[in-house]
Amino acid sequence: MELIRPDWPSPPGVRAISTTRIGGVSQGVFASFNLGDHVGDDPVCVAANRARLQTALGLPSAPCWLRQVHGCSILRVDHRHNHLCHDADGAVSGVPGTVCAVMTADCLPLLICDDRGTCVAAVHAGWRGLVDGVVESAVAALGMAPERLLVWLGPAIGSAAFAVGDEVRERFIAADADAAFAFCRHPSTEAAHPSPDGWCADLFALARQRLSRLGIERIYGGGDCTVSQPQRFFSYRRDGVTGRMASLIWLTEDV
Repeated sequence: MELIRPDWPSPPGVRAISTTRIGGVSQGVFASFNLGDHVGDDPVCVAANRARLQTALGLPSAPCWLRQVHGCSILRVDHRHNHLCHDADGAVSGVPGTVCAVMTADCLPLLICDDRGTCVAAVHAGWRGLVDGVVESAVAALGMAPERLLVWLGPAIGSAAFAVGDEVRERFIAADADAAFAFCRHPSTEAAHPSPDGWCADLFALARQRLSRLGIERIYGGGDCTVSQPQRFFSYRRDGVTGRMASLIWLTEDV
């Protein structure tokens, strides 16, 4: 099993991990460590992969899996056995032993904690959620001063692969004119028959900009492109039907 451990100065008592596609039992387009139960994979394989994850990490409880809808709703997890599935694109908790999790396959996962190790959050940010304010919603739900927060950006679609149309760029610029710096012309615009997706968008840069606007300075990670590394990552943009990775964060019992 290949796991990514965030390279960030998180305080004692905070545990965080991001999975890759390597190390599970799923087959075919879902090979091998698919954790998504909504993508068409064999439910038995998904359950086995989730059990393997819980055992390998020694998780204190099953993760709180969300039904992600590309919105801005953030779920506050207040006890250890909240295994019901909720429509939300982020989870926050200050309860030790509660595992916050989001699943991705090109969208950007953000893991957040405070510098004293009293609260954590996992956030799913596609471009729609990002422009609509999912990051701002998560930070508000944590209720911490921005200068106390640390954020890690997990694997997501890289700017070279993220072709978008004018409408996406215009929505970001309408929200913040300075977002223009995160878009550059797609090479296809120079072709005889240019693509309607004429821009390359830098999802990592857009997220950092949003975080910086909130006053958060300690931002880590970013840059691992899911599309360009087919052996390591699932990618919806690249493959269409595919599995999901997970990014998880929790407080240990001894906090």
